[in-house]
Amino acid sequence: MNQLLDNIIWHTLTGPHAKFSAGTASARRYASGFSPIVGFPDPTAPDFEALRAFCAEGEHFYCDGWSGPPPAGWQVDAETTMHKMVWDAPPPEADDAPEARRLDATHAQQALDLATLTRPGPFGLRTIELGEYFGVFDGERLIAMAGERMVAGPLREISGVCTLPEQQGRGLARRLIAKLVRRQMARGETPFLHVMSANTGARALYERMGFRTYKEVVVRVVSPR
Repeated sequence: MNQLLDNIIWHTLTGPHAKFSAGTASARRYASGFSPIVGFPDPTAPDFEALRAFCAEGEHFYCDGWSGPPPAGWQVDAETTMHKMVWDAPPPEADDAPEARRLDATHAQQALDLATLTRPGPFGLRTIELGEYFGVFDGERLIAMAGERMVAGPLREISGVCTLPEQQGRGLARRLIAKLVRRQMARGETPFLHVMSANTGARALYERMGFRTYKEVVVRVVSPR
């Protein structure tokens, strides 16, 4: 399982999410409209040239596990570190968010707007197609959501966790995550997530819930010149 998690992007894009990806045997990306993430067989030696034919002008991509100078024709737009965290506790006993609604294509724009406002990580209009996404609504307004993105072997990622700023402090994110953890474990899956190292509040919440840090890795945003 550690081998999968060490290069989860590549194992996802060449495995269960191959139908949502584009690229070659040495570089793949989520297709346009999904989360702008790229993966390589060896993330420490990325073949960016193989990606160029699959990139549009102005696109920016997330990748992890790689450092050093960018290759010719590419630039590093941002660099930080993130924690890969894996669930290490019994499953939640009850569904803490029974009122949450499953998101579908009719909610895609609301989900993208919420993610754009709160910036939980790379997100696209079609990201909610990658797994189960649940949202809490105030009337018909989406105020919080969480869902699933990458998947390989028994590993299932929890992602897109965000809440409108004026609705924070109510425990909505925690309850949505617990709902997803419970559903994943009932399917025999192992929940994991990514969180930026600087987001100490979120990391503390995830640790209280039952996640444990597996590894801290470099994450970069890159783009073709």
